[in-house]
Amino acid sequence: MKTTIARAVALSLAAVAGASFAQNIKIAQIVELSGPGTAAGTMYRNGANLAIKEINAAGGIMGRRIESVEMDTQTQPAIAKAMTVKAVDDKVTAIFGPVFSGSILVSQAESQKAGIPNFTGGEATTVTAQGNPFIFRSSLSQSSAIPKVAAYMANDLKVKSVAVVFGNNDFGKGGRDAIIKELGARNVKIAADISTDPGQVDMSSAVLRTKQANADAAFVYVNEEESARLLKEFRKQGYDKPLIGETTLLGAKVLELAGSAANGARGHVGLTADAPAFKDFLPKFEKEFKAKPDHNGIKGYFSAYVLKAAIEKAKSTDGKAVAAALRNSCFKAKDHPGILLDVCFDDKGDLDRESFLVEVKDGKQVVTQTLPMLGKR
Repeated sequence: MKTTIARAVALSLAAVAGASFAQNIKIAQIVELSGPGTAAGTMYRNGANLAIKEINAAGGIMGRRIESVEMDTQTQPAIAKAMTVKAVDDKVTAIFGPVFSGSILVSQAESQKAGIPNFTGGEATTVTAQGNPFIFRSSLSQSSAIPKVAAYMANDLKVKSVAVVFGNNDFGKGGRDAIIKELGARNVKIAADISTDPGQVDMSSAVLRTKQANADAAFVYVNEEESARLLKEFRKQGYDKPLIGETTLLGAKVLELAGSAANGARGHVGLTADAPAFKDFLPKFEKEFKAKPDHNGIKGYFSAYVLKAAIEKAKSTDGKAVAAALRNSCFKAKDHPGILLDVCFDDKGDLDRESFLVEVKDGKQVVTQTLPMLGKR
């Protein structure tokens, strides 16, 4: 009799524990926590963790807490794919990451097969060109961002020729192809087309070739750590033409690493903590992590809150229902403050929202112009 009662009690406790676990909404953060992408992946993870902490403190999503599991891709696409398979086996509700385009291009097939919404910081146009109904960006794609910076160079700066310096990876090559196309459409000549390697330390040759091209400006499109090295080398060699870039040239981590060498750099950014819309987010992040957030920190924070908005709209954590709630849908920041800016997703998972032109002054991004959503231009 005692054995029967003990077994019944044990089964009852197991059922309660199982029910308690089921109440959690489990997500996997598959990001670059080591390797060349450490700066980007860590920032993305930190932003997501801050949002998850806030959401859980406010009662979770439909009364259920978010449980986050972190997995390090080591900035290697094959490992990102393996980690995604593990996350699928763990039956997560959503996946955040990877941040690097080369990794998400490989790993997203696994989340797609499982029907799991997958938020990524990758900006390469090819990320959402695969017909995956479960992939969603947390940033503007190259096809949305690059036309803005090309228009800035041609119309505002009046440049007639540009030297393009890009990273030889999926992200860099995608940006290189896009900027050459957009500048060509505006009758701006490409005076030099200069490739650099991921993780490259010595940038002297790339900068020397840029100087020798004698173009009106240089457009730099590489990842964060390489951006900082290039900025230092440009200043070391006395380059005095405009240095123009996109988000990765002008991010907070780049400014920290490059120091005064970043002053004067300018261009277009999809997200910046120095914009008025982020005035409440910025001090919260700095207090939590003792560092200023870059665009990747904002992407991670946004991803958690947009997942919350989608689940609440769908009234379900089912992957297909959550994906359907996001596609061809808009969310307003006044209704969902954590998303920070009004945002619309299209049928591919690409997003549209305001973005910014900035210039680096005294080590800080200074917003010179706010650009409207493309759908409102």
